[in-house]
Amino acid sequence: MELVYDILPLVVVLLSAFVIGWAAETAEMFISRALALSILAWLQTLPEFAVEAQLAWSQERSLMIANLTGSLRLLVGLGWPMIFFTQFYFQGIRKKQFIKKIDLGKEDSLSVLFLFLSILYFLVIFFKGSLSCWDSLVLMSIYGVYLWILFKLPSHEVEDPSDLPWIGRQILRLNRGPQIMATIALFAVGGIALYLSVEPFIHSLQKWAVAAGISTFVFIQWVSPFLSEFPEKLSAFNWARQKGKAPMAFMNMVNSNVNQWTMLAAMIPLVFNWSLGRFEPLVFDEVHHAELALTLAQSLLAGIVLLDLSFSIVEAALIFVLWLVQFVWSGLRWEITYIYLAWTAIETIKWIVLYSTQKKLPRAFEALKEYRNLF
Repeated sequence: MELVYDILPLVVVLLSAFVIGWAAETAEMFISRALALSILAWLQTLPEFAVEAQLAWSQERSLMIANLTGSLRLLVGLGWPMIFFTQFYFQGIRKKQFIKKIDLGKEDSLSVLFLFLSILYFLVIFFKGSLSCWDSLVLMSIYGVYLWILFKLPSHEVEDPSDLPWIGRQILRLNRGPQIMATIALFAVGGIALYLSVEPFIHSLQKWAVAAGISTFVFIQWVSPFLSEFPEKLSAFNWARQKGKAPMAFMNMVNSNVNQWTMLAAMIPLVFNWSLGRFEPLVFDEVHHAELALTLAQSLLAGIVLLDLSFSIVEAALIFVLWLVQFVWSGLRWEITYIYLAWTAIETIKWIVLYSTQKKLPRAFEALKEYRNLF
């Protein structure tokens, strides 16, 4: 019976991940894809917010940053390559085609831009050595502007209803009002089920992890974020294996990156200070600095790579290998950080040379010209 109680939350998590994924695809009939994915990212990362809030309330200073940095590095180092190689297998090897890259849409340039903005402000936080409630206001403002712009984007026209999931095709048959209500209901049912099931799911896995001798720090930095991000990885995997949906899977992860660099990070000092009963910045120690330096370097590289609105097989492989090395050998944090920074410098120099010789801007910057009226 105890095994049933341990497995049941996993089943609910799996089902709820599919339901909110279907809701996001269906929502594109009314709102932009980027906004639909941003709503999806919120629902998928609610468990991560719950874990981080509990750590902040308990004033677990070292574990707060461990959970944040582990979560962000998992998204880029494991999540992004997983999407590429899932597509590579299902749409490439199975169909005897060689897939070199995932091409993103012009609309995705906005998400890339705000990923950059959030990372650049976090560099300010890193160099001043603390995270305060004032930083929370700035980070929330960045995300607020991001959402405001996404609300102004046009909705996605459904060219082929067969591309929608079965439930989306049924909703498409309804009148406009019931269509919107049914889609909201999908988001609500999936989100509530996910939120209620992930905590017992994590507790079950934590019990198994303790029995296996995994330390609390390792569990909080890697196991807990992996479990709390499991729904979004499942949705992304499901899309990545389908024809033409890899960009949607990829931007699902990017929106989660933006969400966590802004709103998740902003929540930490707010809950931490509420628990303390006074205003006090969270000051970084030596371990915090090392973890944040590695995470910022990885995310900065990821942002530079996406400036061309594509993600290639070489980039996917190298980003995964670098993540795997620092995951297995944590003592190589600074060495991997320097490799990320060197790669970022090479990519930056490449774009500078292209602009100075050919006046060629990255595709993301070119695409942003079409959205000037939104700013």
